[in-house]
Amino acid sequence: MIRQILKLIFMIKLGLKYVKIFKKTYFHPFITYRQAYKQLAIERQTYSNKILNHLNIEVKLVGEIPKQNKVLYAINHRSLLDILVMENIFEKHNKNGTWIAKHELFEHWLYGDFFKYSGCISVDLQNPKKLLSFFKMIKSTFKQIDDFNIYIFPEGERHKNKGLLKFQSGASKIAKANKLDVVPVFIHDELEEVFRDAPYKKTRVVEVHVGNLVDHKELEKHYVDFMNEVKNSK
Repeated sequence: MIRQILKLIFMIKLGLKYVKIFKKTYFHPFITYRQAYKQLAIERQTYSNKILNHLNIEVKLVGEIPKQNKVLYAINHRSLLDILVMENIFEKHNKNGTWIAKHELFEHWLYGDFFKYSGCISVDLQNPKKLLSFFKMIKSTFKQIDDFNIYIFPEGERHKNKGLLKFQSGASKIAKANKLDVVPVFIHDELEEVFRDAPYKKTRVVEVHVGNLVDHKELEKHYVDFMNEVKNSK
């Protein structure tokens, strides 16, 4: 119990520290839109690596991150560690991009500012006007930033059971509207349990599998096929 409390205290204190760092970049009056997103990506990656180092978690990549940009990474979602693990990979491959997250996360009393000022993009699926603005913002961002990528959980929320939730339509629509290739990413571990048992005395290795580029059409089918291929290879 004490170990769990100390873990959460460390993460909260570090998160509050990084909110201040994010704000300096977010409100900086003399940097371009492109520079701001790149700097915020670096800051998120640095934060994530510090948490993973503290928890003694190592990320093993199976497959290749594409060299090209303007890609949508479709990722399964089981734990708050998912973002940290993926940021670790993106940092190693010098990727610039941002996360699509539900607007409720931006309003949370504890971590809302983290999402708001770290460069994440809010989506409100229940508000048609805001949804239109959301798609316009993404299209505008891709026009201004040539090395940009989108990171998204197509299930739309954290899934606590085996398998996948049915994919929502947002990921495919974003890819179609912005002519993005899609990369299926399967985190092959029970990260909710990994987080619960952390920090570790012996390094805990988490496997992340990256598939080939796929078309946005029938994304869920492509993803399930890839996930089953990974599982059956074990």
